[in-house]
Amino acid sequence: MARIKPPLDTGAGSKLESHQILLRPLVTEKGVHRASRNNQYAFEIHRGATKLDVKRAVEELFQVKVEKVRTQTRKGKLRKYRFRHGKTSDWKKAIVQLHEDDRIDFF
Repeated sequence: MARIKPPLDTGAGSKLESHQILLRPLVTEKGVHRASRNNQYAFEIHRGATKLDVKRAVEELFQVKVEKVRTQTRKGKLRKYRFRHGKTSDWKKAIVQLHEDDRIDFF
């Protein structure tokens, strides 16, 4: 039997709100293609958010029915600026597939 995790806990006894889980939509050429063909939308999400947290947040904020959520942890890239080397931050991405009757309009 699959274990269900409780909503995201930040450690101080408070849980993240829906608007804190979804940081921003990822509007890219590939994302627009996914949205028009497969009804899938991409979001940058909080690093500690689970699939259930993302599903709850999208359904609450956009009043849609979520079919499936897939997440990816993206590694930061190495960057050079003049004589300094650095690395961008790691971030987490969610691809959300909606019910065939629902849509989200970003553009």
